[in-house]
Amino acid sequence: MLRWAWRQMTSMRTALFLLLLLAIAAVPGSLFPQRPANPALVTRYIKDNPEYGEILDALQLFDVYASAWFSAIYLLLFLSLIGCVTPRARAHYKALRSQPPRTPNRLSRLPHYGTLILPADAAVPAAQAVTDAARLLKERGYRVHVRDADGDLPSVGAERGYLREAGNLLFHTSLIGVLVCVAIGGMFGYRGQKIIIEGGTFVNTLVSYDAFTPGTNFDAATLAPFAVTLENFDVRFDRESTKQFGQPIDFTATLTTKDGAEGTTRQQILKVNEPVYFGATGMFLVGNGYAPVVTIKDGTGKTAFSGPVVSIPNDGVYTSTVVIKAPDAAPSQLGFVGFFLPSAVTNEAGVAYSFDPDPFNPQLNLNSYYGDLGLDTGQPQNVYSLDVKNLTQLNGRDLPAKGITLGPGATYTLPEGKGSISFDGLKRYIGVDVRSDPGQAGVLVFSGLAVLGLIISLYINRRRVWVRAGNTEDGRTMVEYGLLARGEDHRLAPEATAIRSLLTRHWGQEDAP
Repeated sequence: MLRWAWRQMTSMRTALFLLLLLAIAAVPGSLFPQRPANPALVTRYIKDNPEYGEILDALQLFDVYASAWFSAIYLLLFLSLIGCVTPRARAHYKALRSQPPRTPNRLSRLPHYGTLILPADAAVPAAQAVTDAARLLKERGYRVHVRDADGDLPSVGAERGYLREAGNLLFHTSLIGVLVCVAIGGMFGYRGQKIIIEGGTFVNTLVSYDAFTPGTNFDAATLAPFAVTLENFDVRFDRESTKQFGQPIDFTATLTTKDGAEGTTRQQILKVNEPVYFGATGMFLVGNGYAPVVTIKDGTGKTAFSGPVVSIPNDGVYTSTVVIKAPDAAPSQLGFVGFFLPSAVTNEAGVAYSFDPDPFNPQLNLNSYYGDLGLDTGQPQNVYSLDVKNLTQLNGRDLPAKGITLGPGATYTLPEGKGSISFDGLKRYIGVDVRSDPGQAGVLVFSGLAVLGLIISLYINRRRVWVRAGNTEDGRTMVEYGLLARGEDHRLAPEATAIRSLLTRHWGQEDAP
């Protein structure tokens, strides 16, 4: 029973089934939020769907790639491929050391068969004809073996195409290598996201990341020591075409980087699809936007907040959502929510909107709140959203004080003596993805080898050729040849024609149909 189970496990059919099953098992990872990437989103999903959220969590659908069932499929596929490749490699090794198969008794039953009659005056005995055929086939790349050279019916067996099975083994071995390298990357790699504002510096430490996803065996000591300062970020928009006017053409981030405490500083350029590498760690440009610089003073006249605020773009003209929190304000904490317009105009209904992504007329439109921001409870909050349940609104379109509209350099005094807010300037920011994957190079190498093995197995055919010679009653020599393919080979007929031409040219005979 165990032997039968192992044979089923190591069959190619099972390996293909497990490969398909692995692809299907990865689908829930794109349908449901994943806890390693965004635990807050998973918590909200379970809270919003109490009927089945807990059931999905119990089935580990919020952590698919680390789940027991996904790991089981992965390991079974790994074992199946190993069990599949090992006996085939052993059999291929034996085939390489063995002689070509013996000559069939009836060559005429082979798919491609032919005969040549050598006249008596050609003086080519049967043994010599077989020796000549063996030499010609060997020159053509066949592995040959002459049999019964001194007998009445000498023959030669030839075979070629051993690289086909070698390519097949290379393909499956490379798949195992890909699985191993992916596992290494998942265990020891990491991925993190960070927003860097112009003039800001990012140091590659855990506390510097906005979001961080470590591998299962990640060690913080393996973080590459480097620092990055964003000196300038330039965006070029299309100003010539009529159909794509205002569309971004190029993003260029000028960085000052330093490798380690003793490293030298250097200028580097970061672009889309042109990452910056620090050893095996890559930094990729994945987003950008505007960061208005604001100053908030509380009711006592003290500065409660001062600095750039990251805004989240919502459309192609960079209409962006802005959330500002000032927990240090007194006597009440202050919060602001609204939007930033790079090039603000107002329509006939009095609604402001942006007509261009470049900052021709930057403007902040905000509503203000005061009260308890909920930051002292210890519960994590999204910095890009403001919970107004426990807050009292100060400004808004429907309130007597109306909303806050600020241009660069403008200051607005809040109602009820709560303080003021000023728009001091504008900076840009970039969103970067920092990735370290120790198995990435191995995946590339093994993927290339897998493609090479697949090409070899598809374009090289396994063929066998037999040539037998004998003397007729009238003293002539009759040469028989036959060809057989192992598997599908649509090029076997041209090969038979080529071998016949090779033999007739060698013996100086006219090639008859």
